[in-house]
Amino acid sequence: MTKLNCFSLQRSRTAPLDSSSSRNDLFSPPLHSRINGWSAPLHCFQVIAWASFSFMATVGFGIYVPLLPAPWRDVAYGLLSLTFTVHLLFHLAAVTIDPADMSVRLKKDYSSPMPVFDSTKHTHVIHNLHCSLCEVDVSLKAKHCSSCNKCIADFDHHCKWLNNCVGGRNYWAFITAVSSAVFGLIVLIVVMLFVFIERFVNPAILRTAPQFQTVKGNGTWLVFLPAAAVESSSTSLLVLALVSVLLSLAALLLLGHLLCFHTYLLLHGISTYEFITKKCRSLNPKDNKQTPPVPPSIRAISQSIQPLESLVNCDALLPSRSCSSIFKLEDRRETSSQMPEPICAELGEASGEHHQDFSESTQIIPGDPAMSFGLMTLPVMLLNVVPGRVEMNPVVQDPLGSSIMDAAAVHQQIWTERNTEVIH
Repeated sequence: MTKLNCFSLQRSRTAPLDSSSSRNDLFSPPLHSRINGWSAPLHCFQVIAWASFSFMATVGFGIYVPLLPAPWRDVAYGLLSLTFTVHLLFHLAAVTIDPADMSVRLKKDYSSPMPVFDSTKHTHVIHNLHCSLCEVDVSLKAKHCSSCNKCIADFDHHCKWLNNCVGGRNYWAFITAVSSAVFGLIVLIVVMLFVFIERFVNPAILRTAPQFQTVKGNGTWLVFLPAAAVESSSTSLLVLALVSVLLSLAALLLLGHLLCFHTYLLLHGISTYEFITKKCRSLNPKDNKQTPPVPPSIRAISQSIQPLESLVNCDALLPSRSCSSIFKLEDRRETSSQMPEPICAELGEASGEHHQDFSESTQIIPGDPAMSFGLMTLPVMLLNVVPGRVEMNPVVQDPLGSSIMDAAAVHQQIWTERNTEVIH
């Protein structure tokens, strides 16, 4: 069993201990409901997010922005100060705001332990807008978050970087924090690339600060200007710039993708939770209760049976013939477009019309391969019916089995049975 340990806190298991363990063993919700992102336990992603913010602010304001020339230095200070301040404020707001549903916040006592969900009593945690764990009626789009162990109003997702749920109360604080972070990273990357390139092209443009007048040699650089001038080598400055650019690009890629994704969600008026559930339903065919497609062979037979009355007209094809005539077929022999009278009689019974019963007047001659066709053989015959031509290969099968019988033997048996009935 693999365990993830973050700040000496046991995390969720990736698999149960044995096959008899329930599905609830995969995740253990906290005993008490968490108020916001500052509630224990803290997530390691949350610590990484604040460490990255502190590193970018230190590198930008302390090392690279002071090296810019006089007109661009003020512009960079203004843009970075604005974006970093906005991001800090809205980041703190997104973490600190309690996104719980109003009914939960009015009634909830976060110090009391939460009950454990019993799947034998309830199918879902929230049923008919009532949460069985929070024991309150919630709003329409509220969801019970297992990480926070409480119902979130207008639930969007649980953000591990904030260590808090993103819902209706803090969604716009979350979006503003992400947008300001993307803009600040773009400005910071431009500044660091400018310093990195000018170090090789024109180093003098980066040494315009008054503190550089006391520095001897071009190999020594000053950082953390103007408050505390600290000497640094050119190599360390370039290596730090390269590492900072790579980290900023990685963060920009992640946050840019997140911002584009939420822009897409806002344009379509859906939440992250709704997007994921729809995606899962589309990928899982069991959830889509759709009628299975009809095979092409069955569809072709059904289509050929439906226009049967328009293709075959018994009255027009057989206007003067008697149903007592014998219809003889031979293998692969072309006949006229007239259909046999037994078929016309069967079709008439199926459509509600009455024709003369041909069962009594049909002549059976021993040894003569004459036979009648019923509705059970009609779909097979229709496969060989074309306008102006009928091709049929009559096959006689045993009614009690599936072996093919000889036609002459069948007629001989029928002839014998009829003679026996006449004698008796």
